Amino acid sequence: MSLLVPMSEVAGRMSIQVAMRFLETDYKGRGILLSGVPGVPPAEVVILGCGVAGLNAAKTAAGLGAHVTVFDVSHDRLKYVDDIMHGNVMTVYSTQYTIQKTIAYADVLIGAVLVAGARAPVLVTEKMVSQMKPGAVIIDISVDQGGCIETIRPTTHQEPIYTLHDVIHYAVPNIPAAVPRTSTYALTNATLPYIQTVASKGIKKAASEDESLASGINCAKGVLTHTAVAESFHMKGKPWYKVI
Repeated sequence: MSLLVPMSEVAGRMSIQVAMRFLETDYKGRGILLSGVPGVPPAEVVILGCGVAGLNAAKTAAGLGAHVTVFDVSHDRLKYVDDIMHGNVMTVYSTQYTIQKTIAYADVLIGAVLVAGARAPVLVTEKMVSQMKPGAVIIDISVDQGGCIETIRPTTHQEPIYTLHDVIHYAVPNIPAAVPRTSTYALTNATLPYIQTVASKGIKKAASEDESLASGINCAKGVLTHTAVAESFHMKGKPWYKVI
């Protein structure tokens, strides 16, 4: 998870940059300036999940002047966001009812739900999407783990969007690849200490001494060693220390 942090930071911030582009009428968006101007209200940005990606999306959107609402099932996480954002972001406990009610007026919907090693839960149904404003933009950061929006399917950087129910869907699984220079430096900063440890000690000793490194071993000698990954594929797994 520690290696995922920089990529989640990039993806969260990029999601707002992308949303701004596709809100323009050139892409059949709603024609809304995210920040609004004096006398004209800003865009309504709804973010599902306030982990690293969701929080970075919220910071960026709020910093640009959008009206931001963040959902999560963790009261502690919602309190944290409320504290650090000083009331500039509205926090809401996530239920199907509150999500359905809120996304109906969203100009931008960001999916940023993560369940480590497992498929993301579907929080937004196709019916909910059909009730969104025409020209609204959906960006599902969690698409690389199945997505949290029922109508989402993976797209590419070459063809990043498609429209369904008059709502623009952006679902590129590797959003940070659009800014490779920033992403490479950020990822290298996070991975290099682990690479040096494994190179000097070997994976078995390194993992024995570092729980975070051990938890990142997904597969060894052809055997799945991550419980959540094994369960997602309905396969049997073994602890890494019984395989290596």
